[in-house]
Amino acid sequence: MKSATSTQISAPAPAPDVRTIGRRWSRWRPAEIAFWVVALGACVVPNENYLLLNEMAILALFAVSLDLILGYTGIVSLGHAAFFGLGAYTAALLAKHFNMDPLSGMLISCGVATFAGLVTSMLVMRGSDLTRLMVTLGVASILHELANRMGWLTGGADGLTGVPMVPLFGHVEFDIFGKVAYSYSIVTLFVLFLLARAVVKSPFGMSLQVIRQNPLRAAAMGVPVNLRRTAVYTLSAAYAGVAGALLAQTTGFASLDVLDFHRSADVLLMLMIGGAGYLYGGIMGAVIFRFMQNWLADITPQYWQFWIGLLLVIIVIVGHERLVRPWTWFRRSGGQA
Repeated sequence: MKSATSTQISAPAPAPDVRTIGRRWSRWRPAEIAFWVVALGACVVPNENYLLLNEMAILALFAVSLDLILGYTGIVSLGHAAFFGLGAYTAALLAKHFNMDPLSGMLISCGVATFAGLVTSMLVMRGSDLTRLMVTLGVASILHELANRMGWLTGGADGLTGVPMVPLFGHVEFDIFGKVAYSYSIVTLFVLFLLARAVVKSPFGMSLQVIRQNPLRAAAMGVPVNLRRTAVYTLSAAYAGVAGALLAQTTGFASLDVLDFHRSADVLLMLMIGGAGYLYGGIMGAVIFRFMQNWLADITPQYWQFWIGLLLVIIVIVGHERLVRPWTWFRRSGGQA
């Protein structure tokens, strides 16, 4: 018979804290590494589609910016093109009138979009979801009309033409094939993706997901809901501004199209195709959307929008979880990538 002293009651193992869970989720998986190796490796591999790849990279960054507020915080925006357009016009004006280096122009454009995001976030945080939709749509519409009226600055309906393609670092010229443009855009996307990934994997990012699921419960737990929403909304605006700056710098053109409603609608569609709530969904959605747009426009120039709309209907009816999506390899059980 065992003595009472020899019997030991094992204490339950302590639950892992938030930082431990965050470190576990932040580990890179082989599929992620392979994805970025291919994306970055395309810069040195001869390719005839650099211009298309460049646009995909820019749209992917734009989609990531929206995913930060929609997928992780639950803020729906119908006017995200406002920050995209601000970045594009700022970069184009700086290049045209000050002959500014692309990196400096991108940083200033990012600052302008960040400030606009901080100011407008005070309006977006008020009211219900429907109110936020109307406010974001209203902000984008006002900027679109201002750009149209201020033709002396923005070129009006004709846009800003003749924007010089200033060499990177003063030496690297942009070529007509788009190789330098794609290298510039994909490296920028990769750097900003690393930052966004670190944010969403941090305790701050986890608190955003709590806010998305139940803002009232998050507030009861002591999470500063409006402050966190303001911070991520401002960060999202900064990302969208950088995407707009990349578009203006690599194409040498900025027009009212960058502020149009269809920009905001397209990026929402990209997230619906790829899936909101994990950063790779925005990237893959942008790639699929731009590829389908380019491919279907060659096959059926008049009806390509119908086929993209049909894909959207199928996704809504069937659901993402029932569709075969290879990029879900990036997701982790119990977390999102």
